[in-house]
Amino acid sequence: LMGKTLDLNWFPMQAMELVLNNSEKHLGELCSILASYTRKTAKLRDKVDVLVSALFDFSRSEDPEFQVGLNNLAEDLAMVQDYRHAQVERLETRVVSPLKAYGDIFKHKRTELKKFSADLNREQKEVQKLEKLRLRNPADRQRLVSFIQKPFFYIKHDSFHFK
Repeated sequence: LMGKTLDLNWFPMQAMELVLNNSEKHLGELCSILASYTRKTAKLRDKVDVLVSALFDFSRSEDPEFQVGLNNLAEDLAMVQDYRHAQVERLETRVVSPLKAYGDIFKHKRTELKKFSADLNREQKEVQKLEKLRLRNPADRQRLVSFIQKPFFYIKHDSFHFK
């Protein structure tokens, strides 16, 4: 009976592992996509900075009326680039960096899950030993009672810690 109960504990373990893997995969993809978007936005910002510089250079060689129009266009593009620069900085600090932090959280949870799984395996082996002991010598109750008190300590302690 106890062996069957511990076997049922594997289903929640597999479910926790599945949730962890699924979350890690999707958050990793999100982080990658957002980092790519941030890099592309930064490249666009840099390209327009080059365009603004070229407009200012070109305006110096033109007549005064055309020069004013080119300078106004370059200044307007420079203002747009200031907003794009702020966008890139915000994306990096408020979106990409917090998502990267989940990598450490996943690593920590995976370590806890492995430790919990190892403890569960150890407990299952203890229960199997108990079953063998009970089958070999059912009359030795004192030894069985002392053996029973030991096995579930790890699971109770670690399952509380894992939550």
